[in-house]
Amino acid sequence: MEPVEILLNQLRDIARGAIAILPQLAVAVLVILLTWLVSKGASALLARTLSRTKLRPSLQELFNLLLSIGIWVLGIMIAAVILFPGLTPASILAGLGIGSVAIGFAFKDVFENFLAGIIILFRREMRMGDFIECEDIEGKVAHIAIRESHIQQTDGQLVIVPNSILFKNPVTIRTHQDDRRVTVIAGVSYDTDVDQAREVIEKALKGCSTVKQDTRPVQVFAQEFASSSINFEVTWWTGSKPVDVRRSRDEVVAAVKRALDEAGIEIPFPYRTLTFKEPLTMTAQGNDAEG
Repeated sequence: MEPVEILLNQLRDIARGAIAILPQLAVAVLVILLTWLVSKGASALLARTLSRTKLRPSLQELFNLLLSIGIWVLGIMIAAVILFPGLTPASILAGLGIGSVAIGFAFKDVFENFLAGIIILFRREMRMGDFIECEDIEGKVAHIAIRESHIQQTDGQLVIVPNSILFKNPVTIRTHQDDRRVTVIAGVSYDTDVDQAREVIEKALKGCSTVKQDTRPVQVFAQEFASSSINFEVTWWTGSKPVDVRRSRDEVVAAVKRALDEAGIEIPFPYRTLTFKEPLTMTAQGNDAEG
């Protein structure tokens, strides 16, 4: 019976210890409850305050999250000290330091994306609504979260990109400015007067509604002697969104083609000149049919 008595004694000791710690446990639970209430109230107050500022919604969410994390860390530390009187804030911080190293190695990518997200949120260059391109991903920035960003492609597909990719790779922001330069190549035949062709193309561009001419002039330069044409580099400015660029390019190409046709200027097909080493004998073949 001795083993049974030893087991019973141990169970009694555990029960007495649990009963003895009940007041401290109740206070710790009360502290956690107060922490939750304080976190909710502080988040609501901060959200109301930040809504009156010009901060981006993503930054407001970040500040709200950091405030909640800070309040919860403080509340949990206080509850732990109450529940286990032998603990001190210094020992808790030391334990957190050792644990954070292990957690850091285990969740390296998660923390990398988290820190990259914080840096991206503080950037002024990339905002929600911008059209960007990064690592063959092109589209509209629909949402910037702490660990990932949502890119809505022009074909309707949503791409969720880890923030570390946007942080470590070059990002082209196509809508950083309101205007964007567009270039097309227009070719005319070699028997065309170059100055006349340039004037016709410039006049055609100036008649397009999508071409911005108030601050940025239209530019038409003779670029090169191509295999069957003289090529002009035609450059103008339009809206920076992809749909603006496509719409403007469509209007300009149609207007230049129409203007060159009306002026009698040929847009040539490729010509080929064949040279034979020996003279060719031309023979005429008649019909093999009757007569």
